[in-house]
Amino acid sequence: MAPKLEQYRIFCEVAKCRSFSRAARDLYMTQPAVSQAIMNLENELGIRLFTRTSKGVTLTNDGHLLFEHVNSALNLIHQGENKLLESRNLKVGEMKVGVGDTISKHFMLPYLEVFRSQFPNIKLNIINRTTTELCMLVKSGEIDIAVCNFPIKDDALETRECAEIHDIFVCGDKYVEDFREPAGLNVIAGMPLILLERKSNSRLYVEKYLMSQGIRVTPEIELGSHDLLLEFARFNFGIACVVEEFSREYLESSRVFRIRLTQEIPPRSIGFCYLRSVPLSPAAQKLVEVVSGEN
Repeated sequence: MAPKLEQYRIFCEVAKCRSFSRAARDLYMTQPAVSQAIMNLENELGIRLFTRTSKGVTLTNDGHLLFEHVNSALNLIHQGENKLLESRNLKVGEMKVGVGDTISKHFMLPYLEVFRSQFPNIKLNIINRTTTELCMLVKSGEIDIAVCNFPIKDDALETRECAEIHDIFVCGDKYVEDFREPAGLNVIAGMPLILLERKSNSRLYVEKYLMSQGIRVTPEIELGSHDLLLEFARFNFGIACVVEEFSREYLESSRVFRIRLTQEIPPRSIGFCYLRSVPLSPAAQKLVEVVSGEN
């Protein structure tokens, strides 16, 4: 059986003190207990570690060789414990945050700036993926926390809402005259639609709601980013479904125009997603507090 770590600690202390009695005093142990630990270690290793003299003890050649490695190992363990403490106190460390491009640009950036200013020694590793992909990365332990489009239904994941968002339809100036009055969703479905790719959580949410109203849609154009939805609508390629909160710059500058509906799509949320079975790291917990206004 491999010698215990405590025996190595006692061995190193005796080697440094060159005395069983002084080592016992520094370790708050009895001298017989120290002597027994060294004897057990020598028996387990099958070597003699110390030469006993009238003035104390000195390391044998084998003892010197072992001390060089064990003392370095114990120092590394001590450094690791200190680094762990520093990490818990947010003095050093790394946090892997998963977030989609749109949420990152239009929601998270100001909060990440605040977090970095408060905890400059925490390295932020930002992973950009879709909500579905981020959930898989959280469950595999590859990222600490994710900011996703809700709803998310997965028993392995804990979710926490951060903000409410609204899905709306927008158009360019070519279509404005067609929508002077509020339009029904069935009318929207008959227009050339511009939607996100099918795998996106936002697209799935909108399609599920439309289907609950008996409306099926077949987009004319499918795109991979929210910003492209706005640009294609701006240049009159069709009617785009976008998030109102992430489109304010385009709406306020009249680059695109919101289409009023007779029946609005119910709001949904964005928020944090993390493993239910594993406590959040101190850094991740602080990020949640920053975004939630608890900091």
